Amino acid sequence: MILVYGPDTGLVFERAKRLAESFVTDPSDPFALVKIDGDTLASDAGRLVDEAGTVGLFGGQRSIWVRAGSRNYAPAVDAALKAEIAGARIVVEAGDLAKSAPLRTLCEKSTRALALPCYADDERALAELIDRTLQENGQRIAREARDILAMSLGGDRRASLSEIEKLALYARGHTEITLDDVEAVISDVAGSVLNTLIDAAFVGRSEEVERDYRRFRHEGMDPSMMLGSALRHALTLLSTRIAGEGQSPSMMVGNWRGLHFRRKALVEAQLGRWSPVALRHAVQLLQEAVLACRRSPPDLAHAHASATLLRIATEAARRRG
Repeated sequence: MILVYGPDTGLVFERAKRLAESFVTDPSDPFALVKIDGDTLASDAGRLVDEAGTVGLFGGQRSIWVRAGSRNYAPAVDAALKAEIAGARIVVEAGDLAKSAPLRTLCEKSTRALALPCYADDERALAELIDRTLQENGQRIAREARDILAMSLGGDRRASLSEIEKLALYARGHTEITLDDVEAVISDVAGSVLNTLIDAAFVGRSEEVERDYRRFRHEGMDPSMMLGSALRHALTLLSTRIAGEGQSPSMMVGNWRGLHFRRKALVEAQLGRWSPVALRHAVQLLQEAVLACRRSPPDLAHAHASATLLRIATEAARRRG
């Protein structure tokens, strides 16, 4: 069993996917690679043991990929660690687990499990990621431009890589990427509907939430994807508030890697009005809404998403008052 966890949700997903798929011959075979929702295991603790112990239709090794849920499924993991299972790899994808979290404790203490943390890239790792990705495209970047780019990355590996690749595409045909190229791409990212929608919700601007959500829906974006971004933002707010205990919101914002300068004032306001307790409640609401969206038809999924964001905006406005 391999537990993949940490604050960098993009890196957690990337590593969990690679670990689950690399163990089987054909990852597209649903009998070889089985995906289970964590909440399903919370309702049926024996399901994980049954899946891991099942022999594939054509034999061979099997992977069980457990996706994060909002309920406690540690008993299912505990049962799997105690069972006699052969020819199967169980990959558990989790969020930012505290040291005392049941999942982390079980896997760290077991000789049959490995706990793999995924932390946000530091300055050096970001510089290497930027250089390596651009070199693969036959490009290099000026030092000043790289420093500015790195300041707007780092919260999520998958998002960071996406932005670097977007920059490479924008500057296609140029061997050296300049500060002007970086500024153009960063400005585009900062003005995205998703950021404005999420910031509007957590700062308490309900009218902007309704306006931006209508635009979001018109563009055909998936509601669970949007809620997932809001969930990652809430988790980052929570970890920043906890790590910055005793600091002012402005000091906490200064330690937030990957935050674009145009969003700093809004995020500072959010850190000032959302307590850790309130953020944990918001995280729970968003987790439940994400699951509801995945299980609902499109129209109902959009209703879940918009109602949840408006509920968060209402709570933020109340706290402002």
